[in-house]
Amino acid sequence: MTIVLGIESTAHTFGVGVATDEGKILANIQKIYRPAKGGIHPREAAQHHAAKAAEALEEAFKTAGIKPSDIDAVAFSQGPGMGPCLRTGATVARTIATVLGKPLIGVNHGIAHIEIGKLVTGCGDPVVLYVAGGNTLITALINKRYRILGETLDIAAGNCLDSFGITAGIGPMPAPEIKAGEGDTIYELPYRVKGMDVSFSGILTAAEKLLQQGKPIPNVCLSLTETVYSMLTEVTERALAMLDRSSLLLVGGLARSRRLYNMLETMCRDRGARVYVVPDEYAGDNGAMIAWTGLLMLRCGATLPVEQSHVKPRMRIDEVEACWSS
Repeated sequence: MTIVLGIESTAHTFGVGVATDEGKILANIQKIYRPAKGGIHPREAAQHHAAKAAEALEEAFKTAGIKPSDIDAVAFSQGPGMGPCLRTGATVARTIATVLGKPLIGVNHGIAHIEIGKLVTGCGDPVVLYVAGGNTLITALINKRYRILGETLDIAAGNCLDSFGITAGIGPMPAPEIKAGEGDTIYELPYRVKGMDVSFSGILTAAEKLLQQGKPIPNVCLSLTETVYSMLTEVTERALAMLDRSSLLLVGGLARSRRLYNMLETMCRDRGARVYVVPDEYAGDNGAMIAWTGLLMLRCGATLPVEQSHVKPRMRIDEVEACWSS
C-alpha cells in the first residue's frame, strides 16, 4: 500500500491529509485561521499556519494510525494562493521529505479540489464548476490537461459574497445565503456574463450601494445570491452543451451552497445530465485533496527536487499535465 501525506496552506486553512493508493482517506485535519475582523491577512495567516503545523501533523498521524516513516511521499499545495501561506506549507513539506528521505510533490490547489471531488463522488468525465473564495472557473479534462472554458474576469464568486456579508455586518458565507432566505424582493443588479466568462466586482459594488440606500439586508442578499448563481448556472450550461457531456461536478468552498446546487440540478435535469457535488468535508481547502492528488502524481513520477519546489502564487490549472489521466 502506498501512502502520501498532503499539506494544504493556500489561504486560511492549514490542512494535513493522508491518502492511500486504494482511494482511502485516512486523515483530514484542518486548522483554520479566523481574523478578528475583515478578510484574510496573509502574514497573520502564515504565522497561524506555522504555529499550528506540528499539532496538525501529530493529529493526522494519530488519526491515520501510522508513523511518519510509513509514508511514501510528501505533497504540498504549490499554488495558486497567498505567497506567505504557500511558503509556510512548502517549508513544512520540504522539511519532512528531506528528513525522511521521501519524494516531494508540488500539487496545483485547483486540480486537487477537482480530483478529490472525482474520487469521493465517483463521477467519470465531468464538466467542473470550481467556485470558492479565491477561484471561480469552469473546466474539463481534455487531452491530459484541465482546460479553462470560462472564468471570472475579476474577483471570485465566493469573495464577492464574503465581502458583501462582511460589509453588511452579517459575516461571510454562508451568512448571505442564509439571510437571503428571509428576503421577499429581488432588486436588479448588473448581470455580467461575457461569453464564457463572468464578472462580479460590479455586482458587489451595486449591492453595497443598495445597503447605503437603506434597502433591507435580506432583500439585498436575495438579489445578490440569485444574480451570482444565475450567472454561474448560465455559463456552466453552455459548457455542458459545448462539450456534450452528461455530468457536472461542483467543487470548492461554495459547493456547500444549497441554492447554487438546486439551480444547477434543475438545469442539468432539463438537459438530461447529472450534477455531482463534493461532500462538505472536502469542499473547503483541506489536506486530503493534496494527499490524494499527490498520490496520483506519484504514480506517474511527477515529483520535484527540493531546489525546484518554489511556490507559484498565480499558478493556473492548465499549466499542469494530468499525467495520471487515461
